[in-house]
Amino acid sequence: MKKKTLIKLSITFIILLGLGFWINSRWSAWFHNEEEAPYSPLNQPGRVLLTFGDNNELSRNISWQYDSIVVPSHVDLVDTLCKDTIRIPAQGEIFRSRSGQAAYYVARLRSLQPDHYYTYRVCNEDNVSPWYHFRTYNSSTRNDYSFLYVGDVQDSINGKANTFFKEAFQQHSDTEFLVFGGDLTERPTEQRWEETYRGLDSIGQCYPVLTVTGNHDYLKYVIRKLERRFSLVFSYFLDSMIGENQVYTLKYNDMQLFCLDSNREFLYLWTQKQWLEKELKKSTARWKIVILHHPLYSIKGEMNNLSQRLMFNSLVEQYGVDLVLQGHEHAYARMTNHADNGDATPPVYTVSHCSPKNYYIQFDKRFDKFGTGSRYYQQIRIHGDTLTMNAYDAIDNSLYDSVDIIKSDKGNIKLNNRGQNIPEKLIFQSNGSKKEEAFRMRIEEYKHRKGIE
Repeated sequence: MKKKTLIKLSITFIILLGLGFWINSRWSAWFHNEEEAPYSPLNQPGRVLLTFGDNNELSRNISWQYDSIVVPSHVDLVDTLCKDTIRIPAQGEIFRSRSGQAAYYVARLRSLQPDHYYTYRVCNEDNVSPWYHFRTYNSSTRNDYSFLYVGDVQDSINGKANTFFKEAFQQHSDTEFLVFGGDLTERPTEQRWEETYRGLDSIGQCYPVLTVTGNHDYLKYVIRKLERRFSLVFSYFLDSMIGENQVYTLKYNDMQLFCLDSNREFLYLWTQKQWLEKELKKSTARWKIVILHHPLYSIKGEMNNLSQRLMFNSLVEQYGVDLVLQGHEHAYARMTNHADNGDATPPVYTVSHCSPKNYYIQFDKRFDKFGTGSRYYQQIRIHGDTLTMNAYDAIDNSLYDSVDIIKSDKGNIKLNNRGQNIPEKLIFQSNGSKKEEAFRMRIEEYKHRKGIE
């Protein structure tokens, strides 16, 4: 055998060996799915969740679970002003997961009035839930309204999410609905779903909940799989999905939300791109907000999420999106676009999470602000000619970041960075491992660059 041939074979062997070790190290992350323990369905109607519907800003859906077979079911809805009780039929569907089955129900409320108070209960034959209540705030004349946004939750069993949510709603009593940036549930198992509902207890029954899909919502296969259970719970997707893409848009007063399914493969993302362009092009909303799980500009590495950026970012910039709300990377970060003259301009991109897990990030110079080692949520408020994004530390509800996007009647847009005077918190304690020490050094370099004490 010639020497050159031997060298080529040796190099090929080394490359294949290294590739094998790398694939072996990543195999679990790519393809391991958490086991689901056997379970029994609820013997009383429960896991009630209020969401928006697919019709308009006044439409609502109510989803719940009961037993393992479909029985005649409905919602009793009471308008508290006129005291009329309406019976709204529900559709049931049996879902079988890897370790059990249960019946899920959806009732669609399509005749609600603006600024009304309602009470309701879900009914399966003679079995009924407690009474819950909600309010329809929307009115075409209102120009001051707000919602809360929460990135990844992924709470541990018996975690603290419910406490954080309740405290956030107490601090922001004018909140009208709640939006999640994916990975609300740690993994698609019955036990993890139970924890998600515990986290939403007393909130998800009274305030409409929206979420986009995250990678933890999917089962890991060569082609990722989202269980039907996800759409039965967040039932607006049953009517809004395009093919297998969980996409949804909501026009709410003079604001419109565009929800994307960013965990999909390239061809699915291409379909979503076409959907997003169509929806943005026909939108008449003054304020446009895109919500997706994977940040278009990653804080984990410049090469991350390139497919998502390639598909969606040009549309975000072309069609005047004001704010991009994202999750996935378990830290806080805010990035603001700048015009050719250096002035700050929309879109504003934020990354946020409210999970017990924190990630090691990169301190990209394109970003204006970071936060590590804590949990966060954001209040998005529309008031007059201004959209305000306030970010809060969920641990103590202190204001952590704030940006105003101001639009004049003449079409001029101005950004007011009120968060630049709020100190950045970069909390991290190293145990001495190489990865932790490398992150500690990145934090020190960033502090030196920004002049942070």
